[in-house]
Amino acid sequence: MLSMYYACQVRGNCGQGTQKEYKFKKYYVFILSDPCPPLPDMPALNLPGVPGDGRRVCALCGELLWEVSMEKKVGHAVLEVSQGDITEMDTDAIVNAANAQLILGAGVAGAIRTKGGAKIQEECDAIGGTFVGGAVITTGGNLKTRHVIHAVGPRMGEGNEDEKLKNATLNSLKVADKNNLTSITFPAISTGIFGFPKERCAEIMLGTVIDYLKGDTGLKRVVFCLHGASSYEIFSETLKSL
Repeated sequence: MLSMYYACQVRGNCGQGTQKEYKFKKYYVFILSDPCPPLPDMPALNLPGVPGDGRRVCALCGELLWEVSMEKKVGHAVLEVSQGDITEMDTDAIVNAANAQLILGAGVAGAIRTKGGAKIQEECDAIGGTFVGGAVITTGGNLKTRHVIHAVGPRMGEGNEDEKLKNATLNSLKVADKNNLTSITFPAISTGIFGFPKERCAEIMLGTVIDYLKGDTGLKRVVFCLHGASSYEIFSETLKSL
């Protein structure tokens, strides 16, 4: 069964609101405008919009609502797809789309290094690297999360990319279980400079997680935190089809 959550998108229309973080149930959303009331008090959630057009509107300001997260119950766990900043997640671990040398360079890895502090790279250096498809764990440093799991996805063109991405996902889940973690957040591994197609990534990673959660695991919550609306749309549509 799928559950979907919405927030008012007036910020995107008027460009005057400020980005805020509100806690709705136990999930964070990152889009809410100053003119609108806090999300937990909004009676507009899941109200139908204009009849027949499939849209939803805010009952208070009349603006269109934006889908901000989607959940699916799998086994004893919840699988969530959301849009936001993975470095702000407070799950037990977040996953860094790493290189085999475990050097925190640019992009998300760079943000993890900047926000998390030097300790994360120091522990990566002590580990020394891992294989494509592998995953290792370090402290979360100064991040909200307690741990960072560094998973090495494939570069397009190196061969056997689908299997390597599946292994990177699966090994991250196994590392989380080995360390008695109950929640983990993934990015869309390898879809940045490594060039892996987002549609294939969504199918492989979501499918791998769903299969894993149907087995014996201590994980209770698995999140895919996507950067940008296009990535969120791809992953949410894929989740609907699985």
